[in-house]
Amino acid sequence: MKLLVLSDIHGNMEALKRVLSFIGEHDPAGRLALLGDLIDYGQHSNEVIAEIRRLPYPILCNIRGNHEDAVIRDDYVRFSSDRGRECARHTRTVLNEASWQYITEAMSDSGRAEFGIDGKRCLAVHGSLEDIYWKSIRPGADLSAYREYDYVFSGHSHLPHFFEVFFDADDPAHRHKRKTVFINPGSVGQPRNLNPMAQFAVLDTETGDVEMVKIPYDIAKEQAAFTGQVDDFYRKRLEAGV
Repeated sequence: MKLLVLSDIHGNMEALKRVLSFIGEHDPAGRLALLGDLIDYGQHSNEVIAEIRRLPYPILCNIRGNHEDAVIRDDYVRFSSDRGRECARHTRTVLNEASWQYITEAMSDSGRAEFGIDGKRCLAVHGSLEDIYWKSIRPGADLSAYREYDYVFSGHSHLPHFFEVFFDADDPAHRHKRKTVFINPGSVGQPRNLNPMAQFAVLDTETGDVEMVKIPYDIAKEQAAFTGQVDDFYRKRLEAGV
């Protein structure tokens, strides 16, 4: 079975359409994990949610990100810049009734979810267990809090990663080790790894293979939707993946 992992679409409809086209061609039988931040920054928050609602794939988890949480609560104090706060406030004003309903009813407000897949215990979290919405999982950090999980899926940083950590365990059959696999798919709609392509991950649960996918989309068409509603920084950054 394929698990398709998407995060941080951020209102980028052209990127999402390209990703869904790719998935339809290559992984039509997949299941889906959504890690939050469908909205904001981009100018197509309503369209992105409408497209997500139409997806034919079973959704194993659908958690809010920090942007959904901030916009729903109308609380922007933790954003790092005034332009970010103003952008989120603008997004709140343009969300339609269907989008508001989807965020409040279909997306988990805990920012995390646990689920099983092929006998594996999985955790999905937008940020990290240290701070569900606002702090990312980073390679090299103390990750002992995740040792009971087989797979940990996270977003928020917009920086893709795939790595394995081996913890000590009382398990002679496996030489007293157990493994946790950490996957951050990167951002569909606003990557920040100096690669402007739309990015997501595909996990093959049978083989354990993880594919970190990067595909081009029509950036110029998406940029054309920015007509002064928010700081032009959010339009320009799409070109460089920053």
